[in-house]
Amino acid sequence: MSTTSVQNGVPRHIAIIMDGNGRWARRRFMPRVAGHRKGVEAVRAVVRRCAERGVGYLTLFAFSSENWRRPADEVNFLMQLFVRALEDEVARLHENGIRLRVIGDLSRFEPRLIELIHKAEALTAANSGLNLTIAANYGGRWDILQAAERMMKAQPERREGFSEDDLSAHLSMAFAPEPDLFIRTGGEQRISNFLLWQLAYTELYFTEALWPEFNAESIDAAIASYQQRERRFGRTSEQVQAAASGGHA
Repeated sequence: MSTTSVQNGVPRHIAIIMDGNGRWARRRFMPRVAGHRKGVEAVRAVVRRCAERGVGYLTLFAFSSENWRRPADEVNFLMQLFVRALEDEVARLHENGIRLRVIGDLSRFEPRLIELIHKAEALTAANSGLNLTIAANYGGRWDILQAAERMMKAQPERREGFSEDDLSAHLSMAFAPEPDLFIRTGGEQRISNFLLWQLAYTELYFTEALWPEFNAESIDAAIASYQQRERRFGRTSEQVQAAASGGHA
């Protein structure tokens, strides 16, 4: 992990909690599912803008392990929406060189959805553009627990002395750098069990905008905020500045 100033830099990895679909719909006297449909349009706009800005990794929290507690009709609609999005969007992602991954516990999903996920990942596996990751039936605590289990299974003879790197190698996002910028829409200011391990040093950005309202200009504003920050990773500002100037204070 390097110490760096982010002035004029674009975050390599952005992670987003897409909150506010239901409230967007209610304010317009529409059913909650209408907000979820509109939210898919926001995903398209944000993916496009991140690719244009040169962001390397974009991770979107689509469905948490806690979201199963929502009304059954809404959960069923979200699952159907996920299926339709994969059917309709993956070819476009592939054409634009975007690699798609889905992280989370897929075991609760219907076979058709799991099949579409695997096909989408295989189709886009060789793409070298934006790395788009969808977190579905995902929870940060689950991620750490499954990583610990995998870590111990990989070295059954070992009982102690594990390092952070040992565990990190088995996390769902082991293929990506830790997020530089975390965004949550909808006005709430918490991370809601999302990437708990990976967000340890991430810059946090909260906005009142509801997810269906979030667009290219919104991403630009979040990146602009990020660019004004100094990432110290435990060091002092003087140390950061000295490192930025090649060691000369």
